[in-house]
Amino acid sequence: MAFGGRVVGICLLHVLSAVFTVHGVEDMSGDKQKPQTQSRPVNLFIINGVKNEIANASVTNALKTLREKFPSYLGRVSTVQINETDVGEIMDNICQTWSSAISQGGSTVPDLVLDVSTAGVSAEVASSITASFGLPTLSAQYGQENDIQYWRNLDVDQRNYLIQVMPPADLVPEAIRQLAILLNITNAAIIFDKNFVMNHKYKSLLLNVPTRHVINEMEASIDASRLQLMGLRDLDVVNYFLLGDGDSVNVVLDSGESLSFTGSKYGWFVLSLDDEMWPSCSCENITVLFLKPQPPAAADDKNQAEFAARASLPRPLLSSAFYYDLTLLGVRAMKSALDSGEWPLEPHHIDCDSYNGTNRPTRGLDLLSKLVAISKDMTPTYAGITWGTKNGEHHATFTMNMYMTNIEREKLVSKVESGVWHAGIESPLQVTNEGMMNNTAVTSYRVITLQHPPFVMYNNETNQWYGFCIDLLDAIRETVPFEYEIREAEDQSYGALSENGSWNGMIRELIEKRSDIALGSLWVMAEREKVVDFTVPYYDLVGLTIMMQKTKTSTSLFKFLTVLENEVWLCILAAYFFTSFLMWVFDRWSPYSYQNNREKYKDDEEKREFNLRECFWFCMTSLTPQGGGEAPKNLSGRLVAATWWLFGFIIIASYTANLAAFLTVSRLEIPIETLEDLSKQYKIQYAPTLNSPAFTYFRRMADIEARFYEIWKDMSLNDSLSDVERAKLAVWDYPVSDKYTKMFQAMKEAGFPADINDALKRIRREGSYANNEFAYIGDASTIKYLSMTNCDLAQVGEEFSRKPYAIAVQQGSALKDQFNNAILILLNKRRLEKLKDKWWKYNPEKKNCDLENDQSDGISIHNIGGVFLVIFVGIVFACFTLAIEYWYYRHRSKVSDLQKSASPKTKIMKAVKPIRLNLHPAPTHGVQPSQRSRF
Repeated sequence: MAFGGRVVGICLLHVLSAVFTVHGVEDMSGDKQKPQTQSRPVNLFIINGVKNEIANASVTNALKTLREKFPSYLGRVSTVQINETDVGEIMDNICQTWSSAISQGGSTVPDLVLDVSTAGVSAEVASSITASFGLPTLSAQYGQENDIQYWRNLDVDQRNYLIQVMPPADLVPEAIRQLAILLNITNAAIIFDKNFVMNHKYKSLLLNVPTRHVINEMEASIDASRLQLMGLRDLDVVNYFLLGDGDSVNVVLDSGESLSFTGSKYGWFVLSLDDEMWPSCSCENITVLFLKPQPPAAADDKNQAEFAARASLPRPLLSSAFYYDLTLLGVRAMKSALDSGEWPLEPHHIDCDSYNGTNRPTRGLDLLSKLVAISKDMTPTYAGITWGTKNGEHHATFTMNMYMTNIEREKLVSKVESGVWHAGIESPLQVTNEGMMNNTAVTSYRVITLQHPPFVMYNNETNQWYGFCIDLLDAIRETVPFEYEIREAEDQSYGALSENGSWNGMIRELIEKRSDIALGSLWVMAEREKVVDFTVPYYDLVGLTIMMQKTKTSTSLFKFLTVLENEVWLCILAAYFFTSFLMWVFDRWSPYSYQNNREKYKDDEEKREFNLRECFWFCMTSLTPQGGGEAPKNLSGRLVAATWWLFGFIIIASYTANLAAFLTVSRLEIPIETLEDLSKQYKIQYAPTLNSPAFTYFRRMADIEARFYEIWKDMSLNDSLSDVERAKLAVWDYPVSDKYTKMFQAMKEAGFPADINDALKRIRREGSYANNEFAYIGDASTIKYLSMTNCDLAQVGEEFSRKPYAIAVQQGSALKDQFNNAILILLNKRRLEKLKDKWWKYNPEKKNCDLENDQSDGISIHNIGGVFLVIFVGIVFACFTLAIEYWYYRHRSKVSDLQKSASPKTKIMKAVKPIRLNLHPAPTHGVQPSQRSRF
């Protein structure tokens, strides 16, 4: 709108330049009259805009009052109504009306021009004509010093009779400047209705005030107002200043309520010209800082009521009374000039046709002094006038009261007077209630995110967001105070660039200014940096990696027993019993055995009798490194022993070899350790999720390889090459690997998982995926977290295509520097390291999983532990045997004592031969044959 005003002004300047150009000033000596004794009424020429209904009605009422109360003051009145758009039509209307007014000449020509146009093209045309024709003018145009373009470079004579007084509607917006300074408001939307004109305020209202602002005209309907507020919210504006009457303000407040723009994150300010108005809306709970004019003092109520009743002034009374008083003041001041002879009875005027740019009359009229003098003796209807020394300093004088109002359930429940503002340029606010200082919207930012444990997570029970990034954002708030509202991206995407150049996901939210901050595990990428701004990285470089199901190696405490099948063990056991029994039979029946030739072997050192028990012991110990000991004396028994030794050697050797193989075969499998390993095999399927960053990475790498291949093909198959050039290329094989092309093709054949849950099903071989091994390629942080919380998943290989995580903001946002400073402070204090430990090392969801076996590891206790159980069982069995032996010994001793004390001996007792138990330790040498048991 400001740009449009400048264009119209330039066009106006060209039009006026074509009509007249000021080259000099003609000295009209006829206007310099001597003091005169006779006088006449004031002839008035009124210029007003068609849409300025309040001024029209007020001026009409003032003229009526003058004719009724001061009939000798007012003479001929000429009025011209001008529109706001067509420059040519405006010029024609004014020129025709002016020419008609001065056509008769003499004492009927206008004495004073009353210009009550507001601003814009019509006001500029009016001011240019009055300045060029040298017409005494009392103007109520909007604008401060030098805002009226054609009154900027006035000479001394013109400054005395071209007078501008700022109306109340032009002063009230100045309170916004004071509020922005007082409350330190950083953003503002100024919305005004037909009672205000703000086109000229764009540059000056908040000049040198650090408040980003937008000035818009109010929409009439609720639907249009809703769209307007939504557009302002998208611009990150949360403080709304409403300038208007009750109906207009209520529409905007209702629209804000329907959009939930009524909480502490939004600030509402209402400024009105109507002293009887109070804000109202269909709101559940909203606080509004309300400014309205202070009614005249009680002493003036009677006078005000008399004037209001007589003139029937329209509302708002502050504006209508100003135009009413200004008309009376102008006429009386000009009447005073006529009476004193300072203004001639027959002034000389020129019209549009006679003006040549050099014939502007010199008036010698000090209208300003007359106005100041008359205003001192005049009681204002509502607001007085403050006079300065030049245009832009004259303005209406009134006071506005500030109220903190609260509307609950559509009712105004409280209105606390909080301060006053004496209207004026750079007039400060006077605060009486410190509570109003908290009425501004809390600095709040819209955060867009995606769930990605442990960076961003959502608790459905408490409806709270939590995670590494949430803690980071809260830590940043310690340095940069603000509030935030967080929501999840609807399309579940961080932001990818499509083929047509459009973005989606979180990045699009920032581009379209629907969000202020993109928070999460967001990679800093070259294409993203062109459309958004990134802070310094808050996390280490994170790349892509591979996730597979963890290999489960079967373990068994009795692994040494599973080396041989059960049938083999049964056969070995049967062979053991059979051989032991056969050896006993051979030793029992062979005439050359020890037990059958005791005299022959009585001088041998080893006198071993192979009874059944000894045969079992011999066969058992023959299978151990200890050996079976002395072999049988007879040849047949030795042949049986030798056969058993050969059998045992083969069995032990086979068992040992198979045991070693069983314990090491699972560790000899070569695992997938790198992306290169994955690309060279065909057994395991692999793929990233569809449209993920990993998917984009492999697709782009494949496209790059395809491009290079086309370049190489075009170069090598170029028919225009000479034989020499072709010979030079003949020794050069295809220079670029097609690894990614093959991998992407393999991924297409395997199929891309729809999401991470689908990928986990394929990794775990659930449902229809039971027959295929699968490796998932994705974000390393995602895979690390899944591996940390699931013992059946493992991260495989090193990361590749590593990039840092950072927070994204809108391009050009001041948040970038603020967040950079905060993150660097956290980094220097090692707060980020503590956050990493909290969400990774000490994460409550972390599972204590068994370590995966490594090829360099030894044999696990889980596989060899059964051997120790054998020892334990053997010791327990030995202890149990010892207890039986001890009990048997004690019990046998008591029986022997009873037999000895029994008297007289029976025949049965005589027939029983007592057995003496020799529990002494066995002799170490010199054992006699008679001492060996024959059992």
